[in-house]
Amino acid sequence: MNAKKIEGQLVSKISSFFKQNNKARAVLGLSGGIDSAVVLILLVKALGKENVTALILPNTQVTKQENVLDAEELANSHGVKHLVIEIDQFLRPFAALPWEQLKIAKANLNARIRALILYNYANAYNALVAGTGNKSEIYMGYFTKHGDSAADFFPIGDLYKKDVRALAKQIGLSKKFLEKVPSAELWVGQEDEREMGISYDVLDELLPIILKGGRVPQKLRDAAEKISATMKETEHKRKMPPILKL
Repeated sequence: MNAKKIEGQLVSKISSFFKQNNKARAVLGLSGGIDSAVVLILLVKALGKENVTALILPNTQVTKQENVLDAEELANSHGVKHLVIEIDQFLRPFAALPWEQLKIAKANLNARIRALILYNYANAYNALVAGTGNKSEIYMGYFTKHGDSAADFFPIGDLYKKDVRALAKQIGLSKKFLEKVPSAELWVGQEDEREMGISYDVLDELLPIILKGGRVPQKLRDAAEKISATMKETEHKRKMPPILKL
């Protein structure tokens, strides 16, 4: 991968996308992780810092303070307007619902509340919401439906996790972002690779082969079968809801 070339292409494509849609401003959720950090920098390069807003939306019961501080520092270093809004206050009313709030429901609620806030801001300021998902996550269905999948465009959605890391180095992102253990922070101690049951290194090696219908190395066939099964199970998350035609 030619990271410098990819950077130029993405900056150009973001700029063109906004012109085509007659928009100038972008808003994104800035988590303190590598994906949203890369997206923020690309947006600044494409649109100018004055046209980018970062919303930092921690759940104080789950989000590490380190990530909040890193997100603020990144926004400040690029001159980007940012707001820290604790989402706890919006989560609490759901406890009044007359059914049990299961772990998965609570986890997904974090992402969906954030999406509501991002779109509320976008409506208020005539902005587009930038998604921060990458290709590896998208094909594994590793996102919350109507949560972090709710966006107007995905700048790094065609980049595998390994490519995002390479791009992060190219654009000069701090080493600490590269060294963080990937986590959506939907609950305490949650880690992407542990939850998916596969490392990004193996996932990024196999996904291109699977998508092209290529030959999988014998030693990785079990992993490939797991990936293929997950892709099938989560296909509905990558499509619009079906219309049951008469």
